[in-house]
Amino acid sequence: MDRRRAGGGGGLGAGSPALSGGQGRRRKQPPRPADFKLQVIIIGSRGVGKTSLMERFTDDTFCEACKSTVGVDFKIKTVELRGKKIRLQIWDTAGQERFNSITSAYYRSAKGIILVYDITKKETFDDLPKWMKMIDKYASEDAELLLVGNKLDCEMDREITRQQGEKFAQQITGMRFCEASAKDNFNVDEIFLKLVDDILKKMPLDILKNELSNSILSLQPEPEIPPELPPPRPHVRCC
Repeated sequence: MDRRRAGGGGGLGAGSPALSGGQGRRRKQPPRPADFKLQVIIIGSRGVGKTSLMERFTDDTFCEACKSTVGVDFKIKTVELRGKKIRLQIWDTAGQERFNSITSAYYRSAKGIILVYDITKKETFDDLPKWMKMIDKYASEDAELLLVGNKLDCEMDREITRQQGEKFAQQITGMRFCEASAKDNFNVDEIFLKLVDDILKKMPLDILKNELSNSILSLQPEPEIPPELPPPRPHVRCC
């Protein structure tokens, strides 16, 4: 942790004598570099609140009238879990089909995938099988999956019950489920931190105990272009 050290009594005036006798200014220690970099992608239909969830987690801000994401946007946040400093690169993807050829290129390197729907719009829930097909086609088989029913602050306008969300998630091997509100900042931190924790749990113990390895989870330069698309996977998670 970066510890900031405050000076003694007041600030140094223009006529202050040179510092000496153990009173020299101590240099602030540079922050400890991240142990790992994890890439998380947020997907789902247009208007479900993907950008709002990302910005609430990374910046603790909320915009009532966010513009639709064009292509892919991303933000960085560093967290500490299990004694490790994790640099999260969170990719926020456009929900419109016309951007699928762009956004699909970001699935492969994602170690965690957050699939979002709007609990007040049934059509966004009905679109979930379509997004699962994208995951099955482009994502890594070992990517952690989390289904999120967003806009819990609009409970009075709910069209999808919690039980429906849970039932869908139960059909997908390894998928967790959670409801949240980016507006009220409810369950937002929990969504991302639990996903990261699940990813760390699957990492080999020798990677967690030792120094940086050459694995995909090691700290690497931020990608400037999307990774190449993998070949379609023969295995699908659901019908």
